[in-house]
Amino acid sequence: MNARPALLLSAFPPELAGMDLHPPTGWRVACTGVGALTAGVTTARLLAALVPSKVLFVGTCGAYDERLAIGACLAASDALALSLDVLEARAYRPEIESSRWPATWPVPFLPRVSVAVPPGITRTLEGAQRLAPFAPVENLELTGVFAACAGAGIPCGAALAVANAVGPEAHAQWLAHHERVSRELMATLVHHGLFEPA
Repeated sequence: MNARPALLLSAFPPELAGMDLHPPTGWRVACTGVGALTAGVTTARLLAALVPSKVLFVGTCGAYDERLAIGACLAASDALALSLDVLEARAYRPEIESSRWPATWPVPFLPRVSVAVPPGITRTLEGAQRLAPFAPVENLELTGVFAACAGAGIPCGAALAVANAVGPEAHAQWLAHHERVSRELMATLVHHGLFEPA
């Protein structure tokens, strides 16, 4: 039996739906903070301190179009660093810069989709339409978490729940739904035996 704990992460406590207060058996639980840079730095620090056997990031995301409805649960197949400025040629990435990190520990019972990670929350329907061909959803932390795990050689995956449609009403929808969909996501993970509450 592996004595090293697994590590359950989210951006902030509500997305853990109480698992931070009652960690599952064999898991440590922590928050990364909001945004890819903060999440990457915090994840790297936790990996160095805990040397977990694997990492699972859980959280919410926004849907770019009708492929995924509010409340849908998904697993990340990969995390893509995307920028409207880059896509529209107002900026560019150096060729040697990494912009995609695959999940290396799958969550097999959830549909696997690519997750876009823009530098900020997309606010317009036009922006959502521009980003939608690359991924059906966006999240702010996942590239940081996946990059840190890749650098440390630790398997990682992510399970997300859609809390809003991307666009001008996104924040109001997120406020209305994020706690409920986070609870439903954690209940789904428990139901499928990914972990059990202590």
